[in-house]
Amino acid sequence: MSSFYDELEDLETAEDFLRFFGIEFDARVVHVNRLHILQRFHDYLTEETNLDTLSDELLRDRYKALISLAYADFVKSDAIAEKVFKVHKEQADRHNASFVSLESLTLSGVR
Repeated sequence: MSSFYDELEDLETAEDFLRFFGIEFDARVVHVNRLHILQRFHDYLTEETNLDTLSDELLRDRYKALISLAYADFVKSDAIAEKVFKVHKEQADRHNASFVSLESLTLSGVR
């Protein structure tokens, strides 16, 4: 008899996980965001503290809930807004940089 983790071994893509857990999905959303969905799923799993104490049945339910949540994040939003990867976080930081006016860049005392 195989364990829940044994069943997960062959899953590689976001589509694989969504199909495995019987979650209906829009292929267009997954196509554009598949790596982001998997990373968010991983992030959610990393935040879980009690997974090793759950039975296979409860573990399956928790994984299903987390992959559903990860997918839903990108149905209602996009990769840039969700800032899953470092490049998007850095891009957001650059856009939030302090504004510097042109007047503040002029040399004082020079006319």
